[in-house]
Amino acid sequence: MSEIIALVLGGLALVVALVAGLYLWPPRRRGLRVAPSEPLDFDTATRAAVAVIAAEAADPAIRPESRSRLLSHGSRTGRVVLLLHGYTLAPEQYDGLAEEFFDSGYNVWIPRAPHHGTVDKRAHHRVEAEELTTYAARALAVAAGLGDEVGVVGISGGAVLATWLAQVPGDVVRHLLLLSPFFGPDPRQAPAFAVRPLITLYGRRILPDRVTSRGYSLSAVTQYLTIARSLPNPPRRTGLRTAAVAISPLDGVVDLATAVTVPRRIADANAIPLRVCTLPEALGVGHNLLNLAALGVQGAELRRRYVALYEGAATPTPGLTRAASVDE
Repeated sequence: MSEIIALVLGGLALVVALVAGLYLWPPRRRGLRVAPSEPLDFDTATRAAVAVIAAEAADPAIRPESRSRLLSHGSRTGRVVLLLHGYTLAPEQYDGLAEEFFDSGYNVWIPRAPHHGTVDKRAHHRVEAEELTTYAARALAVAAGLGDEVGVVGISGGAVLATWLAQVPGDVVRHLLLLSPFFGPDPRQAPAFAVRPLITLYGRRILPDRVTSRGYSLSAVTQYLTIARSLPNPPRRTGLRTAAVAISPLDGVVDLATAVTVPRRIADANAIPLRVCTLPEALGVGHNLLNLAALGVQGAELRRRYVALYEGAATPTPGLTRAASVDE
């Protein structure tokens, strides 16, 4: 009997040790990769973007509609925006909003994330946190060469990268718009206490990967969460001039509370207001706040609202007062 009790106690001790290890094991801290200290001029930045697009065109593994996009006015502009697409998606996610920015006078750079937009629909499962931050930093370096005042828009996982760029040393980003930012999963999908063990077990690929009903790889999703956990705490003052976030109550992917509290802390650190746009349920828009084709004219108005939020406009977009509410 004493041997059985010893085995049981030993097993319990092992379980406690494993659980404690999951919480106490420090998350990976990626080195901050930032844009080069010497900024690119317009011609060099344009050549870099064109080279990326040409390389993708020559790669049969990349879908033609998913290649990186450069919308340029042919010379350096006063304003430039970097658009970072979401996990599992690709640059075409931004087609409508990119045109809205371009028509407003911006040069626009929409780079394809590593392992995304390929004919292999499972390729994005292999993405790593360091690949993502390197991609984001290089994209920002190109964007900074295309215009004077630089800003970033990100959606979902791309919003995590946009936030990371707004906090890294270099202080290049002046405007930040986050659409459905994925700083944490919807608590109905994974409670807060489970996030760190998930990052450890799947982010470090200790456990075999699992794919959710949405086609999300847990090993890949936790790479974005790893980056989110690496944001400076407390947030840095960087010279950010505007900050905004848009969310939908129909979003079943992200933690809506964290989606607001993280950028609010960054806005507070920079002594600026955070504008929060909450889409009404009646619009029927879920996690992908850029999936607006079915909304017709109202979708076009909402894209204009996103540009206004990005720019820090204090007044509502005409005609959209019933489509979305904004608070500061």
